[in-house]
Amino acid sequence: MARFSTAEATVVLRENGKTREKTLTMGTLNPQVKAVEYAVRGPIVTKAGDIERGLQQGQKHPFTEVIKANIGDSHAMGQKPITFLRQVVALCSFPELLDSSSFPEDAKQRARRILQGCGGQSLGSYSASQGVDCIRQDVAVYIEQRDKGVPADWDNIYLTTGASDGIVSILKMLVSGQGRSRSGVMIPIPQYPLYSAAISEMEAVQINYYLDEDNCWALDINELHRAYQAAKEHCHPRVICIINPGNPTGQVQSKKCIEEVLHFAYEENLFVMSDEVYQDNVYSPDCQFHSFKKVLYEMGPEYFNTVELASFHSTSKGYSGECGFRGGYMEVLNLDLEVKAQLVKLLSIRLCPPVSGQAAMDVIVNPPLPHEPSYLQFHKEKSAVLGALAEKAQMTEQILNTVPGIKCNPVQGAMYAFPRIFIPPRAVEAAMSLGMSPDMMYCLRLLEETGICLVPGSGFGQREGTYHFRMTILPTTEKLKVLLEKLRDFHIKFLKEYAPLEEPKRSEDDTQEALKQFR
Repeated sequence: MARFSTAEATVVLRENGKTREKTLTMGTLNPQVKAVEYAVRGPIVTKAGDIERGLQQGQKHPFTEVIKANIGDSHAMGQKPITFLRQVVALCSFPELLDSSSFPEDAKQRARRILQGCGGQSLGSYSASQGVDCIRQDVAVYIEQRDKGVPADWDNIYLTTGASDGIVSILKMLVSGQGRSRSGVMIPIPQYPLYSAAISEMEAVQINYYLDEDNCWALDINELHRAYQAAKEHCHPRVICIINPGNPTGQVQSKKCIEEVLHFAYEENLFVMSDEVYQDNVYSPDCQFHSFKKVLYEMGPEYFNTVELASFHSTSKGYSGECGFRGGYMEVLNLDLEVKAQLVKLLSIRLCPPVSGQAAMDVIVNPPLPHEPSYLQFHKEKSAVLGALAEKAQMTEQILNTVPGIKCNPVQGAMYAFPRIFIPPRAVEAAMSLGMSPDMMYCLRLLEETGICLVPGSGFGQREGTYHFRMTILPTTEKLKVLLEKLRDFHIKFLKEYAPLEEPKRSEDDTQEALKQFR
């Protein structure tokens, strides 16, 4: 038995003197897996982790900490949990606490209701593949209230493992065909890289439509027509994806724009996927979130009863920022009944979403009401989170626009800024000689010299010849100020190195003036 239970077993030679070859190598790996890219957790983030571990081990760098502004992970950036949400999930996880006087009665009432919907009244049991019935019912009520009375059927609600799970599931249903009949998926550029990654994995055809940066990243209907007509030459466009509010671009689409998109989808017989996970994150007083479903309803029954629409929401964003629970839902309208049965079958393969995440989702859609004991604290915590984000959105835009060579559109919503950066031709040449995109080189140097971790715009897509980065506005206000000041100093130094720069002092004065507003 020793030869099977010791390290020597790994170097036993075959009779021909060769070691056993691995079954799974880069040569035998599914090529669609190799094609997948996900910039939000890409090489820059890996490098940031290495530097962070080095700092902990005493390595010397020109900074004392890594500031990770690469991902929309609120709690990792210091945001505190919403008390009521954690109370309900705690009660569901450990029902013995229902006898404790430390928990308010409205939290207990919600926990009891959720537990009654669980097998064996335990959060540890599987739920139905679509999710716990009473939570799906609560989601339907929430949608009706959000959309001012537009009817919602809880049979059209599917609880998911974050919004990502629902998005991938719907794409799987839509992708088919070969060659010129292969399904084409229209996605915004810039886009959240989940979409391009899923499209690559499924061997679908990615159809890029570009958002209008000069018009605050608005969606241009003429650009949709251009992209669609060009794509028809080599694939079968079947679905259009919209992210509203935008990630990484932070824009909030107007109602008129949404009407145009839905009319376009109606005319071209496209399935609509509306990613609305940032629906609570609207900061500009001139903007308002409009759900695609509500706008579709207001366009009349000819549209509302025919256009296939899947919309997505999540516990990970909004004001709760509960990314780790992986809670989410999708509402799917006008699905063929036989196809609907196939969707349930597909979802049943993963048995069910995390039931603790389902419980967290229930609190998002069923928060304390004004007459309940937890309402005041809940309202205070929610308002504080969204108020701070609104202030940081304004601060980020204003300070970045004081830096020569950086232009940042208003951060109307979501959790990110996606500023355009000027990279001089000499820097572009230097990046190309290193075999990397110019904005990748920029972000890598920024990390190595300042400890700031951002994501290059090339990971999200951008018009050729333009360069950007995405940064979150989630760090605390004080840490965000530090980040923006370091970023300004780095950018000016970068421009001095690769191109002449006039009056860099003016930028510092303007930045300090902008910072005074937020002290």
